[in-house]
Amino acid sequence: MPDGTHPDATRRARVAVFISGKGTNMAALLYASRQPACAYEIVLVAANDLSAEGLKLAAAEGVATFALPHKGMARADHDAAMEQAAKDAGAEYIVLAGYMRILSEGFVQRWAGRMLNIHPSLLPKYPGLDTHAKAIAAGDSTAGATVHLVTEELDAGEALGRVEVAIWPGDTPEKLASRVRVAEHQLYPRVLSDYVSRGNDPAHLLARVRELALALPQAHERESHGAAGWRVGSEKSGKYFAYFNDQHHGTPHIAVLAKTSGMDELLGLVEAQPEAYFKPAYYGASGWIGVILNRPDVDWEDVADWLERSWRQVAPKSATRLLDVAGNF
Repeated sequence: MPDGTHPDATRRARVAVFISGKGTNMAALLYASRQPACAYEIVLVAANDLSAEGLKLAAAEGVATFALPHKGMARADHDAAMEQAAKDAGAEYIVLAGYMRILSEGFVQRWAGRMLNIHPSLLPKYPGLDTHAKAIAAGDSTAGATVHLVTEELDAGEALGRVEVAIWPGDTPEKLASRVRVAEHQLYPRVLSDYVSRGNDPAHLLARVRELALALPQAHERESHGAAGWRVGSEKSGKYFAYFNDQHHGTPHIAVLAKTSGMDELLGLVEAQPEAYFKPAYYGASGWIGVILNRPDVDWEDVADWLERSWRQVAPKSATRLLDVAGNF
């Protein structure tokens, strides 16, 4: 099914893929994106080589392409041009698929958490080159591939998914590489789809809110009306400062509920930013606001600020003093 006719096209993450050669992983990502359940679409295939074979495949499939040779260019300048091409295509994520360039620190930092790579080993084993030869020489029984986030340190970002491939007796690096490549083509689309859709996954969002809420002094979790909630103070007399809302009362929102200063602030925020806030049923009458989490580009620092602000409204002075003291260091 062509990308533009996908029933959920407007909700899918927009991905730019960087390649340097044949682009077989890019092809696997592209064809997977044509499946109804896929959470992403490929909006650009970009290469640092005008003759990269993957560009022809992408163009034939109706995907926009961009190519710019890196020879004779400063690394930062080439990265800037590639990055601008991704931005111009509206990409929200960049995926490296056989892109044989080490990216500049600034580029990586700007796309932190939004740039993925696949590496042909079971990281943290064997970063860098010659991974299959190293695995065979070490006598390993399995090799494989790892999808990871890109960081400034080579092949050291958080692993998002792995697949193991058996090493056969008498294996060669070439034979092993061909089997690992097949496994990569299964792994990369699934991990990418799962990763970009985590913003609509209640379990993922709850885990992030839980981590932020429980980082506050004297905070503990207690279920309320079937939903997770967080209190401050003692187990017996603590007061709620936040609740998790998973599409309750017929709303489409996954949200954290926090206390405002009152109805005027609540209604003002909902009117000015309806994509970010809503007045929750039941709790809204008491001045609680819903901070929507299942939306693009959630600012988690802002979510943390809402939790702390709400926490301060009900926390005992002994707890607020602890946080203020910690903030001075």
